[in-house]
Amino acid sequence: MRDALRWLRPGHLGTEAEQATFRTLHSASRTAPALREGLTPGSAERAIRHLRDLLGVPAVALTDTVAMLAWDGRFSHHAGDAAGLAAILLESGNTVVRDRTDFPCADAGCGLRQVVVSPLVVEDRVVGTLQAFTSSASAGLVRAVAEVARWVSGNLELAELDASRTRLMEAEVRALRAQISPHFIYNSLGAIASFVRTDPERARELLLEFAGFTRYSFSRHGEYTTLAEELRSIERYLVLEKARFGDRLQVTLRVAQEVLPVAVPFLCLQPLVENAVRHGLERKPGTGTVTIIAADQGGECLISVEDDGVGEDPEKVRRALAGDVSVDSVGLGNVDARLRTAFGDDYGLVVETGPGAGTKVIVRVPKFAPGVRP
Repeated sequence: MRDALRWLRPGHLGTEAEQATFRTLHSASRTAPALREGLTPGSAERAIRHLRDLLGVPAVALTDTVAMLAWDGRFSHHAGDAAGLAAILLESGNTVVRDRTDFPCADAGCGLRQVVVSPLVVEDRVVGTLQAFTSSASAGLVRAVAEVARWVSGNLELAELDASRTRLMEAEVRALRAQISPHFIYNSLGAIASFVRTDPERARELLLEFAGFTRYSFSRHGEYTTLAEELRSIERYLVLEKARFGDRLQVTLRVAQEVLPVAVPFLCLQPLVENAVRHGLERKPGTGTVTIIAADQGGECLISVEDDGVGEDPEKVRRALAGDVSVDSVGLGNVDARLRTAFGDDYGLVVETGPGAGTKVIVRVPKFAPGVRP
């Protein structure tokens, strides 16, 4: 074991081939985070030095389809040629080798005689080029540039997927707001209006709760929030609903302090509570109870929203979770899809219900997940 540890220390990386492999992997790992931001001047500037280390050439340029984004290496007077070289590649779409005919130079001491230009491709579209300038472009260098360009393209595709995912999440939240807001706003304003003459102070308090709820729900929020913020908004919602239902609506809330900072998708619990009130208790005669529990379960947070209302047909719930818009449900399919997108298919909604049996919706979220931050 001691020998193994000594081998891992800097300067003890084994054979020359092993050291070369380590340097290559190290340069690649340093490049990937910048490329995952997409192809921009800023990301290109941060990545390009490591790309030149990978290729071992005098100079490297990164371009989009019309302009140079970054240059690293010697003889920077050729940086102005990068855009024109990119245009040449766009005509063919394949890796090409060009010489001084395409980037003339009056400097007798300039060591750049050839350039390998390879396309950066995202979803079958050329979005830019990787250009390796050298004194002589060997067949091995051409293959290396093409391979590195494919690796860069793969990271750019991941960046595009991240951006598409963000746009999809934002669209889903907008769709969810459209489902929640008309019904709730109408009922809340009606409840507040009923207190204006009989209890003005109560009406003022409810207006403040309504303002706080709508401010949160319609804010330009990120993809995620904390469980504490989500529960605070739900408490406002329930205050407004209790003003409408009176003693018919009872609420039980049990939350472990340890899970309050956990990140959850924005507006992922509010629809579950609204469904409990609107579909579970509104049609139930007499008193109904909504119970919200958030428990600490090791590496996960377990959240349940339960009502003792009229229950639902399990087949109807299945259709709602599948995204059937004909089912009268406040965003169940939307919430399920966003949870699966954020944390994986193991983290979708679990719904237990039946006619006359009430409804319980269970949400599991990991306490920590890569890329998930409030």
